[in-house]
Amino acid sequence: MENLSFEESLEKLEEIVNKLENGDVPLDDAIDEFNNAMQLVKICENKLSKAEESIAKIVKDNGDVVEFNSTE
Repeated sequence: MENLSFEESLEKLEEIVNKLENGDVPLDDAIDEFNNAMQLVKICENKLSKAEESIAKIVKDNGDVVEFNSTE
């Protein structure tokens, strides 16, 4: 699961949510699906966090990297 892109992870997460919302899943399967969903959420959160870190830096014309602070 770790090798999935953000979009693939999100798509699988949506599939699990839809399946669980229908309520036609046996309890044991629902627990397994829930655990899979939690792993996918963690993968998505990690990928978003890395994306935020990479875009939170500004590269000046001279090549210097400056941390971008959105609160200023």
